Amino acid sequence: MTAPEVNRAQPPRHGAERTQLDAWLDYHRDTLLVKCAGLTDDQLRTASVEPSKLTLLGLVRHMAEVERWWFRRKFGQADLGDLFCTEEDPDYDFNGAAVSDTAADFAAYQEEVLAARATTTGRSLDDQFTDHRDITFDLRWVYIHMIEEYARHNGHADLLRERIDGATGE
Repeated sequence: MTAPEVNRAQPPRHGAERTQLDAWLDYHRDTLLVKCAGLTDDQLRTASVEPSKLTLLGLVRHMAEVERWWFRRKFGQADLGDLFCTEEDPDYDFNGAAVSDTAADFAAYQEEVLAARATTTGRSLDDQFTDHRDITFDLRWVYIHMIEEYARHNGHADLLRERIDGATGE
């Protein structure tokens, strides 16, 4: 498999809060995919530097897990298990990338993004949920956290991609 090319839209420079949050989250989702675009299975599994096992495919798997966790399991209160992580290996989203099915991992990521959008459609940024520690969050917090999570991991993806083929840039 070769990771598909992505047409990433620039977020608008002004607009309503929800429009901005949706656009920036989609921009960061697409940025991760842009960092993977055109790479082979082996390249997507190339780790940064020892002892790190961090790979682009691991990041895709991790972000699928995080999308599911915050949008569907926490905000949507869906009774779903983990996609990749297990009790035996809570970091299997990263660790399992070395032996996983790349096409299935990208499909799972896309499915979780679509499911996250469906979960939030028609919901207010002020809608709240309480987690297992009895801490209350609103949907706005989830959006901001997810943008931060992607921004941090997209920085990792920049370095991984540069190591693989020298590609740099946004």
